[in-house]
Amino acid sequence: MGRSADALAANDVARRLPIARRDPLFASLGHARHAVIHAVTGDSRATRQALGHAQNALHQADPSEPRPTWMTAVCDQAEIEELALSAHLTLGNYEDAEAHAHKSLALLRPHMQRDRAIVTARLAHAQLGQGDVEPAVTTAMSIPTEAADQHPRVMTMLRSFSNGLRVTAPASPHIRTWDQYTHDAPKKPQ
Repeated sequence: MGRSADALAANDVARRLPIARRDPLFASLGHARHAVIHAVTGDSRATRQALGHAQNALHQADPSEPRPTWMTAVCDQAEIEELALSAHLTLGNYEDAEAHAHKSLALLRPHMQRDRAIVTARLAHAQLGQGDVEPAVTTAMSIPTEAADQHPRVMTMLRSFSNGLRVTAPASPHIRTWDQYTHDAPKKPQ
């Protein structure tokens, strides 16, 4: 929403809750989300520091401790890698973003198809940011069409990728490949 000061303040409150002080898993998620907010403000040092805190807290978390289902469903190493990917992508640290994307994809549980599509779309952006046009297009084309159809966030990311592709490599033959792919992709029934 473009209100980073409010986001930092709200996340500070969440990170100070008793549950975040008692349970390193909650603390880890709070630190990782803080990193993403710092990235939006352009603070690279604070982003890296928050990601380090997130990783340290995650290592301290006891996996056998009982937690709410929603927490165990979303907070794990794959999620921390995904948030690190988002932070580095926002900062324009495309190599770091790509590395975190690969780690997240390797750790995502098989049923997490929406997350897999989001991470893959971000991976394509990171590759494009490095000027690796052909791998970026191949990566973007690997996202199942139904993931884009079912999840508006994925569709938005792919539109952004398409725009970025045109800016980064306007004369590339890979644009034609991408355009043909998006034209031929099965359309969602109306």
